[in-house]
Parts: sequence; C-alpha cells; structure tokens
Amino acid sequence: MASRHRVVDRIVGHLAASGVEHIFGVDGANIEDLYDAAFFRDDITAVLAKHEFSAATMADGYSRSGAGLGVVCATSGGGCLNTVPGLGESLASRVPVLALIGQAPTPLDGRGAFQDTSGRNGALNGEALFSEVSVYCRRVTTPEDIVTALPEAIAAARTGGPAVLLLPKNVQQADLRPNGTPNGTSGGIQHRALIGDPQPVARALRRATGPITIVAGEQVARDDARAELEQLRAILRARVATVPDAKDVAGIPGLGSSSALGVTGVMGHPGVATAIADSALCLLVGTRMTVTARTGLDDVLAAVPVLSIGSAAPYLPCTHVHTENLRGSLALLITALSGNGRPTHLRVPDVLSRTELAPPVYDGPGVRYRDAMAVLDAHLPDGVDIVVDAGNIGASALHYLPVRRDGRFIVALGMGGMGYSFGAGVGVAFGRGRRTVVIAGDGAFFMHGMEIHTALQYRLPVTFLLFDNHAHAMCVTREQLFYDDLYSYNRFGPSRLGAGLAAMLPGLPSTDVSDIAGLPGALRAALDVDGPSVVSVECSADEIPPFANFLGKAAKPLPIPKENRSNVTARA
Repeated sequence: MASRHRVVDRIVGHLAASGVEHIFGVDGANIEDLYDAAFFRDDITAVLAKHEFSAATMADGYSRSGAGLGVVCATSGGGCLNTVPGLGESLASRVPVLALIGQAPTPLDGRGAFQDTSGRNGALNGEALFSEVSVYCRRVTTPEDIVTALPEAIAAARTGGPAVLLLPKNVQQADLRPNGTPNGTSGGIQHRALIGDPQPVARALRRATGPITIVAGEQVARDDARAELEQLRAILRARVATVPDAKDVAGIPGLGSSSALGVTGVMGHPGVATAIADSALCLLVGTRMTVTARTGLDDVLAAVPVLSIGSAAPYLPCTHVHTENLRGSLALLITALSGNGRPTHLRVPDVLSRTELAPPVYDGPGVRYRDAMAVLDAHLPDGVDIVVDAGNIGASALHYLPVRRDGRFIVALGMGGMGYSFGAGVGVAFGRGRRTVVIAGDGAFFMHGMEIHTALQYRLPVTFLLFDNHAHAMCVTREQLFYDDLYSYNRFGPSRLGAGLAAMLPGLPSTDVSDIAGLPGALRAALDVDGPSVVSVECSADEIPPFANFLGKAAKPLPIPKENRSNVTARA
C-alpha cells in the first residue's frame, strides 16, 4: 500500500478541511495518484467526467450554484489542454475554480517525455499557457512547495476566477511528513476580501430626486448578496433589472418580483431602457455591463447619472466603488440609508409591466420556443435549478422563462461555449442535491452531451431538455439575415435524440416530443423520475429567437427553406 503522507494526500486533506466535497475530472497516468488519495477519504468524492471540458464546467457550475469552491483535475497533454475553454469561461465570468493539472515527472523535463509541458527544450510551456486563463498559476517543483502553493491558489480563486496548480507526477507521489503544520491546515497567507466603503454611493442616493433603477450582476450571486440586494431595493423603492448571467439574483417571488424589470441586453426586455431613461439615477451592483448586457442601453446610460459598486469597474464611464465583498458593502450601504440617512426625495415608480421582444411570427413545423417556455413555467416547481446553454434556445429561456423560487438560473456568457450546460448541470446537482433542469439545443448536445451518461452513472436528479432543430440554428439565422440565405453550412441531418439515448443508455428514461400537446405530459413524467431523464423536443431552425440583433434585420419575411440540407451534403 502506498504511503498516506504523499503530496496528493496533503492536497486532498486540505481541500476536505476547506469544505470541498467534490473533485471533478478525468483520470489518467499523471493525475491518478490524486484519485487514489481521494479513494481513502470519506469526506471528499472524486467524480469521473467523460471529457475534461465538461469536468471544468462541472467545477464552474458547482461554484456558481453556491455549493463552494469548484475543483477540477486533469492529466497531462491533451487532457489538461481540454480544460482551457472551461477555465476561460470561469476567468471571464470571475467564477472561483481550482484546477489541479498533472504533469510528466520533473526528471524528464525537456527530454522528450510523453506529454511534456515543462516549457524546456522546445516543449509546450504549460505554465505560460495556463497563466493566461487563470488569476493564479504555479508549477509545483518540490514536495514542500505545496504547503504554500495550495492555500495561495485557493485564496486567489476565491477572489473570483480560476487558480491552477501544475503538479508533476513525481512531486504528487513524494512523501510529505507532518512538520508542525497539521495536514489540512493552510500554513499560508489567507486572503481577506476588501469591503469597499459605499459612502459615495450613499451620498448620491440621498440626493436623488426621482426613481432609482438598479441593474444587478453576477457578483451578487458569487458573494451571496441576494438578501442585501432586496433590502436595498426596498429602501430605495427601486426597480431592479439583472444582466443575463445573473437572472436569479432578483425579481423572483418573495424577492421584489413586483418591481422586477427582467433582463438587460441583447436577449433582454425593452422596458429596462424605458425605466432607466425615467430614472434620477441608475445603480450598477456587481456587474461590469458587457456588450451582451448593455445592448440597447448605451444611449440611456449616457443620459442618466450612473454609479457602480462591485469588484471591477464597468465598461462605461461612471462613479465606481471597489469592493471584493459585495455582501458586506451592501450591508454598510443599507445601514447608511436607514433611519435618519434614508433618502427623502425618492418617487415611487409608476407601474411598468414587463415587456418582451417581438420576433416575427413563424408557423412552420416543430414546437415554438415561446410555447415551450410557457409549458416549462407552468410545470417546473419551486426549488428547481435551471442551467441554460448557448444558442436560440438559450436566448429563449433567458427571455421567456422565469426563475423558480429558491432556485438557481445559470448561463455561461463569459465565453459562451456551447455544451457548457451538460457538465455544469451535473456540477449543480452534486452541489445542491436537488432537481436540476438543463436546457440545451442539439448542437450543444453533439458537442458535450455525453455527460448525460455521467448523470446516469451517479443517479443524479437532472432532467435534460434537448431542443432539436437539426442545426446550429443561430448560425442558420445569421446565414439567412446577413448572407442572403444562399447556402447553409449549419444544418444537420435528421435525428431522434430521445429514442437514441434510450437505446444507447439502458435505464435512462428518454423520450421524443414532436408537438406542443405532448410536452406537458412528457415533462411531468421526466420530473418524476428518481434520477436523470431526457426529453427531446422537435423545433425549427427557421424560427427567429428573441435576440435583439436579429429583429431589425428580420422585419421582412425570411425565405422559406426548401430543405434541411447542409452545404456540405448538397455538394457531396
């Protein structure tokens, strides 16, 4: 039996002592010792994914769900390179993730080792590569280095973003006897999140002489500041909108839903712009306002005083208060605005009903996106977590589907990688232990949908709703609107995903739905399953989704497609 005082034992023990309960990854020669160390502990579970990208999105989804620090591990070579897009998403969205990356043994550095990423003698430089997709990256070259490197990496990740430790196999296997620092304790510097002083924001709010509009962002979720945001909204009698990747931080039943404006930006609700234009002041809370989030708002944001509080300054000019602890800073702001400090010149906003984008009517085959979301809204119970993928169906879910009370609503817009939802849904289910609903298209499924097997392997309560339009449908729409509909590289051949998955994965309840009448029953049955389930819904690549950039171009009727043939098939 191997020693139980190895570096990998130190790593796993420290993670467990830090509250980490799951490690997501794909096993391999240069990371197998970490799996071995996890096997001998009852307080941490090493989960085996089907692909390293999905393992990284499992860690990302686990972290976004509020379950704690997400941890991903991968072996050397192609395995570790597969984590890069997932870590890139976590970096862009400032999601705390720790990546443990196996490396070839150090004596073979620069000597032609298989999967050498030491950077020596012409080898790929793993440290340079991973430094570009992380807030912290360190190659651990001696066993003793882990004593400081591991707590530093965890502290860095908790500031918002991935931290990467590159771990050569011989270092992982080396003995590290206790030397006065008990196994599982840090022995390093603890990062204390800066609580920014919100007084500049408080002063501006006290001077405001009209309605206030709040735009809330992803840091509200990351810092678990939902309750503080609602208290602030109530004091200010403000309306609240959210950026697309923070849909679950405001406006759900019990959290100021009557004052909710919906989502901002390219997939958002037009009433947000009207509300901001009528405001005395717009307060950005925990968001940088990317282009995706501020599409259609640039003019009104330029015409209204804008203040911001959060961990990073927005992409538009405004007065900004920096804080790494949004929950703490909002609590200070609430105190400053309470009692004698309460604003006295605020006007209660007039009732403003939530508005929707108006895509052109489509009466072709398949289930309409809006109708499908109405069925989901009617049948998804409170407490369900929703994870949405990219594309037409993602835009529709963001625009039409309300958040469930006490549920999470997760979408990855940092890099917008297709297939994110399958791994993330697994991570959310592990972290929250409740029914998770993944909403994705067939294009996303073909990329990373085999994590459905992972959900089946671990008997996770995940319902996968696959909207099958036989295409990368958003790209089909772009071909139609911007390239004269002369060809399509983005249409697929026919598929029956429900029946196919049922045949391929024994024990998986999986069905196909071809019309809206069949969806309610299929959805109810899928939600009642003790474990994972799949419903594949037939829809059309020719329906325009609620996506603002398409709607002006789609004012005139689109050509009716002659057949669902790709350019490649047609020319074969």
